[in-house]
Amino acid sequence: MNSNADIAQTNSIAASIASNAARLSEALNNHMRNSFQPDSRKTLRKFHPAEVSELTGISMSNLRTRHQEGDFPDVETDSRGRRLYTAQEINQIRHVMAKTGRNGETYLPGRRENDALQIISIVNFKGGSSKTTSAIHLAQRYALRGYRVLAIDMDPQASLTTMFGYRPEIEFAESGTVYDALKYEDPVPLSQIIRKTYFHNLDLAPAGLLLSEYETETAYALQHKVDPPFTQRLAIAIDEIEANYDLVIIDCPPQLGFTTMTALLASTGLLITVVPSMLDVASMAQFLEMAGETVQTLEEAAGPIDWNFLKFLIARYEPTDVPQSQMAGFLRSILLDQVLTTPMLKSTAISDAGMTQQTIYELDPSQVVKKTLTRILESVNGVADEFENTIQQAWGRETD
Repeated sequence: MNSNADIAQTNSIAASIASNAARLSEALNNHMRNSFQPDSRKTLRKFHPAEVSELTGISMSNLRTRHQEGDFPDVETDSRGRRLYTAQEINQIRHVMAKTGRNGETYLPGRRENDALQIISIVNFKGGSSKTTSAIHLAQRYALRGYRVLAIDMDPQASLTTMFGYRPEIEFAESGTVYDALKYEDPVPLSQIIRKTYFHNLDLAPAGLLLSEYETETAYALQHKVDPPFTQRLAIAIDEIEANYDLVIIDCPPQLGFTTMTALLASTGLLITVVPSMLDVASMAQFLEMAGETVQTLEEAAGPIDWNFLKFLIARYEPTDVPQSQMAGFLRSILLDQVLTTPMLKSTAISDAGMTQQTIYELDPSQVVKKTLTRILESVNGVADEFENTIQQAWGRETD
C-alpha cells in the first residue's frame, strides 16, 4: 500500500511536470512571436533570378529577355535593380512558358489527364532519422517546382505542423487536425481541415496530440467491426480532394502502429529514411520485417497492396565519416537501386534554420555562408530531383 509520503511525492512530480510544461509552452510562444514578428504567421521570402532559373529551367538571359518584351509579369526590384520574385510570380512565369515556350509541357511537371495522384509516405521506425526534415523539404521543393502539393502530418508530435508556424498544442488542442477526418465517430471531410500555407501550391493537413487517440480507437473499432476499417480511412478521406493536388506527402510517426499503417495503405509509394549507422540500420531492418509481416497479413485479408515504388534515402550523411561511408556502401550493395544515389547531407544550415522553424528554402541566401548553403542546396535539391524522376516514372514518363 502506498504511504501518504509516496502519494505526496507522486503528486509533487506530477505538479512539477505540469509546471515545466506550462513554462516551456510560454517560452515557445514568446520564441515564435519574436521569430515571426511583425506578422502573426510565417511568410515566404522572395527569390533571386538565379533561383528562378534553377527552379524553372529558364535561362537567365531568356528570363531577362522575356521581361524586356513584356511577356512576364512585373516584379519587385531591390536597391541594385535586381528582380525579386514571389513563389506565385514564379508560378505565373511557369504558365507563360507552358503556353509560349519550346516543349511547353515541361514547365508544368504535375499530373496530366489520366495521371493518378501520387501519395508518398515518408517513414522510419526510429526517431531522429530526418523524416520530418525530408518531408518538408520535398514538399516545399515540389511546390516551388510547380506541383500542387498537400502535406499531411500523421505524427501526433506534429513536428511538420510546427515547422509551418503553428502551435498545435494550442491551436489544434480540440480540433482542426487530420484526426478529425480519420476518427470513427462523426468524421469531417478532409477539405475542412486543410490549411493554405505561406508557400504557393502547398497546403497542410495538420496534426496534434489528439491524433494519438486514433490508435486506441482503431483497436476498439477492429473489435467491433466498425466500417470503414483503418485500412481504408485515409484513402477515402483523400478521395474527396484528390483532384486538387498532384502530390500528397505524408510525414508518418516513428513507429509501426495503426496510424502509420493507415498512411502506408493509402500510399502509392514509400520513401524510407535511414541514417547510415549500425544502430539505425538495425532499427530499419526491424521496421521492414514488422512492416512486411503486417502487410502480408493485411493482403491475405483484403487483397494485394500495390505500391508504385519503394525507395530508401540515406539521411544525415557525413561523407568524411568513414564508418558512415562504409555503412552507406553496405546499404547500396544490399538494396541496390532502391537506394537514392544522392544522400541528404548533415548540415549546420538545416539545424540552424530549424531553430526558427525554417527550411533552407526559407532562408535568405545572405543569412548563410555561401559555401555552406551551396553544399546543402546541392544535396537537398539533388535528392528531390532524383526522387522526382521516380514520381514521373510512376506516371509513365521518360526521364533523363
